[in-house]
Amino acid sequence: MTAPLPRLIAGRILQSIPTLLGVVTLVFLLLHMVPGDPVDALLGETAMAADREALRHAMHLDQPLLAQYLHYLQGLLHGDWGVSLIDHRPVLARIGERIGATAQLALVSLLLAAVMALLLGYLAARHANRGADLLAMGVSLCGISIPNFWLGPMLMMLFSLWLGWLPVSGNTQPTSIVLPAVTLGTALAAMLARLTRSCWLEAMENDAIMTARAMGASERAIWFKWSARLAIIPVLTVFALQMGAVLGGAVITETVFDWPGLGLLTVEAIQRRDYPLVQGCVLLIALIYLLANLLADLLALLLDPRQRGA
Repeated sequence: MTAPLPRLIAGRILQSIPTLLGVVTLVFLLLHMVPGDPVDALLGETAMAADREALRHAMHLDQPLLAQYLHYLQGLLHGDWGVSLIDHRPVLARIGERIGATAQLALVSLLLAAVMALLLGYLAARHANRGADLLAMGVSLCGISIPNFWLGPMLMMLFSLWLGWLPVSGNTQPTSIVLPAVTLGTALAAMLARLTRSCWLEAMENDAIMTARAMGASERAIWFKWSARLAIIPVLTVFALQMGAVLGGAVITETVFDWPGLGLLTVEAIQRRDYPLVQGCVLLIALIYLLANLLADLLALLLDPRQRGA
């Protein structure tokens, strides 16, 4: 018996609401556990006591933690994510100025990762246990093993400082995105390539594929039409799940390449102890993680009928 698809989708969305509340609560508590006083960060330790108390009252820091939490939830429900302590601008406005650069970097990185993963995965599966397979899997193993904070500077030294082909950092030229995208997409491409290989080989052993081969279907149709449909389901699900991880990696990559996105904004806010801005950036990244997980669940429901069983 199979449950209706709209009811299953609605159920998954409702299940994400407690997770969303947990994310909001965790972000609030973690920021209040960080050492340091935002009043000291804004006014300095030499400020007058009256000024300190006035600012503490304006920021609701003189209230109990539960009252601060309820005030924070109320603000979120009304679209108020707070005001930056440094320039007194709304947090959402500051994030809105940077989210476009991060979205551009994430999209290019995901596209690059998808192309590399499919090429390496197909090459490894088509020539399983041969030289091409070992080469493709060796490349993917290197991609998984090398961290972003090391790969980025190495690419910068090679292609920017030594060869002079690409800009060192920033977002001033169209080619500025190449090195950050390669750095961010390499690990994802390597992981997806190994998954693509295993899923494709498993699909080739499916009874339907064996039947198609026995009926005289061409190898091209078997590889690119029949088996690809079976292999792509888990790959797409994991790909959607990793979309959130790309934003997590963007914090390091944007810092290395001085890319003016959300990740760099988060690091700058931490360095300046701009707690409302840090809270807003971390919350947005966590929400994108949550949406990526929800998208992965919905893709699994849409592409794999076996998961719709009641």
